[in-house]
Amino acid sequence: MNLTSSHPFWSVNNGLPANYPSLQRDVSCDAVVVGGGITGALVAVHLVEAGVKTLLIDKRDIGTGSTSASTALLQYEIDVPLRKLIQKVGPAAATRSYQLCSESIGKLERLAARLKIDCGFERRPSLFLARHQREIPELREEFKLRRAMGLELQFLDSAAIEKRFHFARPAALLSRAGGQVDPHRLTHGLVAAGKRAGLEVCDRTEMQRMDQTRRGVRITTKSGFKITARRAVIAAGFESKALLQGEAGTLLSTYALISEPLPKIAAWHRQCLIWESGSPYLYLRTTREGRVIVGGEDEDFVNAKRRDALISQKTRTLVNKFARLFPEVKLEVAFAWAGTFATTKDGLAYLGVHPRFPHAYFALGYGGNGITFSLIAAEIIRDGFLGRENSDSSIFRFGR
Repeated sequence: MNLTSSHPFWSVNNGLPANYPSLQRDVSCDAVVVGGGITGALVAVHLVEAGVKTLLIDKRDIGTGSTSASTALLQYEIDVPLRKLIQKVGPAAATRSYQLCSESIGKLERLAARLKIDCGFERRPSLFLARHQREIPELREEFKLRRAMGLELQFLDSAAIEKRFHFARPAALLSRAGGQVDPHRLTHGLVAAGKRAGLEVCDRTEMQRMDQTRRGVRITTKSGFKITARRAVIAAGFESKALLQGEAGTLLSTYALISEPLPKIAAWHRQCLIWESGSPYLYLRTTREGRVIVGGEDEDFVNAKRRDALISQKTRTLVNKFARLFPEVKLEVAFAWAGTFATTKDGLAYLGVHPRFPHAYFALGYGGNGITFSLIAAEIIRDGFLGRENSDSSIFRFGR
């Protein structure tokens, strides 16, 4: 499937940092990771560092699927607000999932530093804006619930927002925990670090079939080669629907743009991540080169042709929405693109073994904060592979 269209900035800006051979032989390993985006890279590094003989394959070049279209806002906030998530999954699972996402940002920062990956990782606060006065009571409840579980954040009224940003909104939550990254460079850096630790990497290697065997799995590639492994890890995002028959997640089209470099915007408090409540979605971030990324305008995915036909229209809408927040800034679009991603009813990822595939783990970091979910997936899958108990795995299980 065509996951992205037009020119996703990351892969254009970075080129192809590394190129790996396609698989040209039968091979045996402990774990085969299918999918060479940010999720597969994180899982593979965690496995190989734990001493697991691991092969990573991708049908494209590494990092050129959905990862290249990610705007890479690193947030602890899940698409479903905490107050609603409590109603869906209970208070323990809801608060723990928010806590895990918050912890994941620091873990990603430390992992990139330890592996010396230059990926533009920066800590940033996160600003969640209410659009309407009627949302204020819900936002106050959300504030109290998050503070009660130990998250550091402030409730901002309209005067406090205008003081920091010079635009008007009825209320907002300003959270300390947040970050941003170049997901393409992070992915390539992780794969390179994994390779130094013994990871075997084959891109342009497409899985055509996966069979469960008595002791593990056997994958047949499109070229006819066999991969025999104790376990498979499916980290192919929503393309996993071919195996799961569409039972996990709903597909959406999303749109994004990145500007030419701009002078620092004085009315943008601490260059924080900004996102708005409601639908259609809107979110903004900066880069360390002084560019602005604006994304959102999500809608149901029909097909790639329809998604791509809307890029020009959606780009104009995103530019206009940015102008309403920062009217004094002239935004010149450098690149605009569309991508496809999946969401779930409770906003949580699907991580772990599926009942129909007892020898395969799935790492499906669906939702708006897929990168933090991917770090959680890497830890859960590593622990499962090593036979360690992970008390958080039940939160993200299939059939929950």
